[in-house]
Amino acid sequence: MTVFQLFLLIVAGGIFYLFFKQLFSGNYPKRGVDFEAKVPDDRIGGINRPDKTFSKPVEKPSRIEELITMADEAIERGDLLEARKAVQSALIIDPDNIEALRREGYLHLEDEAYDEAKKIYEKILSLDPNDDIADDALANTLHKLGEERAAIEHHKKAIEIDPEYAAHYFNYANTLHDLKRYDEALVNYKKAYELDPQIEEAKKMIEELEGEQ
Repeated sequence: MTVFQLFLLIVAGGIFYLFFKQLFSGNYPKRGVDFEAKVPDDRIGGINRPDKTFSKPVEKPSRIEELITMADEAIERGDLLEARKAVQSALIIDPDNIEALRREGYLHLEDEAYDEAKKIYEKILSLDPNDDIADDALANTLHKLGEERAAIEHHKKAIEIDPEYAAHYFNYANTLHDLKRYDEALVNYKKAYELDPQIEEAKKMIEELEGEQ
């Protein structure tokens, strides 16, 4: 063995020694430990290495969400037939989807099919007893059906669940006004207008009722 070959053997031995020492020491980067995200969508790389960044992918809307969006767009266009098709398709996928049921109830009201609307809002409340929007809509529907005592109960429940929502007071005031309970109606019109001054109809009714006193 020449001196040069002996030198190479010593160098190789040193390299292997250092390699195995590092390996068995456990002091090396481990997958999943190198980067600990501080927030769920934290990024690696950043400005210096934009090619190393990543974030959560945008979630594609579900088929039901797409159908509900289609229904809303159709309603805005005044195309209630198309809206019904979208809602019915959504309810085939999930008969208990509250947002789809809410649209179905609205469409029944537009058709003046109050008995059918009543069933829909009662179903929503069976799925979620604290749905104040359904309580309010059911109250309006019951009023149309002449079931005044039940209508008032649901108006009050909607207000109890969300006392900061102006529309609940406005709708309750309308029912009270129709029942000629003008003093109570005035109180609720004022509350609705206090919470949301953009409800011009509430202001108009306040002026009308105060002018009659």
